[in-house]
Amino acid sequence: MDNSQYILPNDTGISCLDCREAFQLLSKSERLYAHYLSRASWYGGLIVLLQTSPESPAIYVLLIRLFQAQGPKELKKLATSLGLTEDEQQALLIYAAGVFANMGNYKSFGDTKFIPNLPKEKLKTLVWHSKAFQQHPEVMESLWKNCGELMYSLLPRQKQLGVGEKGISTYFSENCTVEDAEFTQKFLDSKNISAYNTRLFKTEASDEPCCFEVRLASADKIDSDMDADMLEKLKCFEFNGTHFEVTRGDYAPLMRKVVENLEKARAYTTNDHEDQMLKFYIKSFCSGSIEAHKEGSRYWIRDKGPIVESYIGFIESYRDPYGSRGEFEGFVAIVNKAMSAKFAQLVTSAEELLKELPWPRAFEKDAFLKPDFTSLDVLTFAGSGIPVGINIPNYDDIRQMEGFKNVSLGNVLTVAHSTEKEKLTFLLEEDKDLYIKWKSPAFEVQVGLHELLGHGSGKLFLQDEKGILNFDKSKVINPETGEQIQSWYKGSETWDSKFSTIASTYEECRAECVGLYLCLNKEVLRIFGHDGAEAEDVIYVNWLNMVRAGVLGLEFYTMETKQWRQAHMQARFVILRVLLEAGEGLVSVQHTVGKDGKPDVLITLDRSKILSVGKPAVESFLRRLQVFKSTADVEGGRAMYEYYSAVTDDEPYQFLALRETVLLRKEARKMFVQANTCVTGNDPPQLLEYESSAAGLIQSFVDRFPEDAEEIEQHLLELQQSTAHFWSFTALHSQG
Repeated sequence: MDNSQYILPNDTGISCLDCREAFQLLSKSERLYAHYLSRASWYGGLIVLLQTSPESPAIYVLLIRLFQAQGPKELKKLATSLGLTEDEQQALLIYAAGVFANMGNYKSFGDTKFIPNLPKEKLKTLVWHSKAFQQHPEVMESLWKNCGELMYSLLPRQKQLGVGEKGISTYFSENCTVEDAEFTQKFLDSKNISAYNTRLFKTEASDEPCCFEVRLASADKIDSDMDADMLEKLKCFEFNGTHFEVTRGDYAPLMRKVVENLEKARAYTTNDHEDQMLKFYIKSFCSGSIEAHKEGSRYWIRDKGPIVESYIGFIESYRDPYGSRGEFEGFVAIVNKAMSAKFAQLVTSAEELLKELPWPRAFEKDAFLKPDFTSLDVLTFAGSGIPVGINIPNYDDIRQMEGFKNVSLGNVLTVAHSTEKEKLTFLLEEDKDLYIKWKSPAFEVQVGLHELLGHGSGKLFLQDEKGILNFDKSKVINPETGEQIQSWYKGSETWDSKFSTIASTYEECRAECVGLYLCLNKEVLRIFGHDGAEAEDVIYVNWLNMVRAGVLGLEFYTMETKQWRQAHMQARFVILRVLLEAGEGLVSVQHTVGKDGKPDVLITLDRSKILSVGKPAVESFLRRLQVFKSTADVEGGRAMYEYYSAVTDDEPYQFLALRETVLLRKEARKMFVQANTCVTGNDPPQLLEYESSAAGLIQSFVDRFPEDAEEIEQHLLELQQSTAHFWSFTALHSQG
């Protein structure tokens, strides 16, 4: 079996996120605020291990203990004496770095499992001869027994995240199905309970009907100081003949650490908005109330232009196979004033630019709520991965009526999109120099438009629980049919709950299309400093980058299950399909043979046809995306989106053959090394930086919890064990 898809190559790129200059400019109080927010984020980020796979917490603890006892250099000497080759030693470092960077043993971008690229017996021998084993033999042997087999196992269901037979997900017990997730969502909607901070556990007995436990994340387990609304939700319910119990206290020890550090951060807030924001976050994380987190998010939106920006909680639902549950995420970043000035200009122009989007005025929000849009240098980003831009909060009601914030993560963008000519795949030689020169500036424009006017645009037609509509039914005409709209969101239905499994990728596709469409506007390009021939090059490279991304996206399609594993890459493949179907020679994807004699592909984009052929194609598709979304037309939206998402080997495109070429020539996604902050006495917090290598990334995690590492490791193992009976995978090692 070819396992190359499931290993991290030894030459995987690893880069530091540089924020030294921005951090040094902070006052002592601002540094303390950033420090405690970072601590809260890192403690919460450990929750992702428990959200990823049954074995991830034990793998994390095993590796941390291994490198705590012996640093990478000392462990390398031991490995050499035990007969491990240089490649095998590097493979171990890369694997450990991958587990820490992804917060688990599944790729954050693509959701496939990765395993160590060295023989299992060699790794076991190294563990048994390590200082960590000498110091605590019973502990290390227990950890290996807990995760050693699973670390290497590539049974079909374990190769990717998913629900039911299509993969694994610790958002659900092993026996849950997509139908269970859908049924539970109806129950949650009926009780006005958000799924964002929940997991679902199903108990089955031969002589009894099944029972579901909906477990809310919270620091508190018992009923303490809680409002009546939360008390009403923490009960046993009968719903359509099925027993549901809503409990709280999931991840409690880690949630308490988050709360403790948010309390410390409150002493260094600079205004009432920040203080109230943290107050309600603390209430949410103590009680499990999403309503409290929404209230904190409202204060966060009102906190305009802070020097230290942050957001924390159960945020993005990309990795929930059903699309409703959020992964824990916390970030702390420092404003880059020069780049933020460009984004401020874009915000000023937003109302005029929104008028250019290809849907009727009735399909746009009644008023554009001007958001904060800043460029930030990341100090801390705790979670499974780091994006280049964010539009939050994800709560539909707040985004529609009260606003949102956009952030572009400048130091991430700079590092993530640096390109070497020799590693550029699938482009014509004459395009490569232009691509390298303008990719980063073009992506900067795309991110700005994607976040602000992509995620920030479009109205949802709603009918509240009292029957009141937020639109005039007699006046809203569907531009696709010429008739009055026939559907809308009702009661507690949301975009995520309604469109569920396709919500994330569909929305990313809509935002990407907005970016492609509006980057053709010369005023937008002038805001970012591009004019004349330079502006034309930026447009061309932006569109070319999207076409290439659509081809590269095929890496994230699983042929056996016919499932996409990454929302953004599915979205880009869909856009590639739209542009290919536009015809007239706009885009071509040609199968060829490379200089090495292996299959290759050449992508061409006719820049003279972007306006005449490309723009109308994107315009039509974008309008349909918005109409289906606005009107809650799940059936129509799903049919269209799944059509463009289909990967077949039909002529003329032969996407399955193209996928094989993409896999053959894929390049590993970069990993980031992040700094730590430390406080000594009454001195201002200092930045601890690390080298750009697997060893540096590992050391940053070894140093991350200096005062309570052992306590944290114990919490992780206890939390893993508390739900182990829900996943039979934990007993795999006894099955041979």
